[in-house]
Amino acid sequence: MSENNYLGLRGIEFTEFASPQSDFMDEVFRAFGFSKLKKHKQKDIVYYNQNDIHFLLNKEQQGFSKSFAESHGPAICSMGWRVDDAQRAQQIAVDRGAKAAHPDATDLDYPAIYGIGDSLIYFIDEYADKGAIYEDDFEVLANPVVVEDMGFTRIDHLTNNVYKGTMQQWADFYKNVFGFSEVRYFDIKGQETALLSYALRSPDGSFCIPINEGKGDDKNQIDEYLREYNGPGVQHIAFETNDILSSLGKLDRTVIDTLDIHEDYYKSVFDRVPNVKEDHQRIEEHQVLVDGDENSYLLQIFTKNLFGPIFIEIIQRANNQGFGEGNFQALFESIERDQKKRGVL
Repeated sequence: MSENNYLGLRGIEFTEFASPQSDFMDEVFRAFGFSKLKKHKQKDIVYYNQNDIHFLLNKEQQGFSKSFAESHGPAICSMGWRVDDAQRAQQIAVDRGAKAAHPDATDLDYPAIYGIGDSLIYFIDEYADKGAIYEDDFEVLANPVVVEDMGFTRIDHLTNNVYKGTMQQWADFYKNVFGFSEVRYFDIKGQETALLSYALRSPDGSFCIPINEGKGDDKNQIDEYLREYNGPGVQHIAFETNDILSSLGKLDRTVIDTLDIHEDYYKSVFDRVPNVKEDHQRIEEHQVLVDGDENSYLLQIFTKNLFGPIFIEIIQRANNQGFGEGNFQALFESIERDQKKRGVL
């Protein structure tokens, strides 16, 4: 753990979604194996769970979430981050340059600051042996919907998209307020567009935040996101799994579609990453991307856009803490092909 863990950060507690299309979002959550279990005692906020991933679907007709969805469409409007002491973490964050959110301006009764695109970061100090907010503030639904667990264990990382020229500003926000550290910097070029990416790791080492900004004209995938989303925000969340092929075999493909990978990719990838233990044919059939070296590897796959311009990544790590750098070209070109199909390029 970093000595620069100023706020006592311990990981991600929840992700909160806001959407005028809450029925579709509910369908997608269940298609990914999230059970619909509880409802907030005072608010129209529903709780979903799968292992250590906790989702809140905010269906309130007024307040912060409603206004956020009106501005951005389907969106991740807030996250809850685990800390040792929530009130103290908020005060330290403000002292280090963050802007506090007034309790009257939030939908949940936890200390909060403003994050990317004026989303909220709540500070949560009830978790693990201290209890859970889902026990105190939520009640079991009259008709819970329990679905099959698909093996997603936790949130590995979440990626922010920002306007050109502001990537360093947001990197400094995460570094100065929370104590994040830089782990990767990428300059990625596709056939027609390009982007910059700057990856940061939380001071407790539990998750990462890559930050992307577009390069060149405004047809790149980052600027397309910014137009559709109406500002900077979370582009995608990555679910970690211990068995990606098993997880993919359980997905409801009538709801979830993944990006197409060019068949030439598989002619050389297993020469580049020779120690992959999983079945190579099944990897190709599922169009899973592979990256690593002779000592470690990772497997990853990306959905097409699910909520507005937001999508999901699924990742399995075999002693590899990268982000699939060797796949960036193939992934970027796959997204460009999808953009061409949709008439963006």
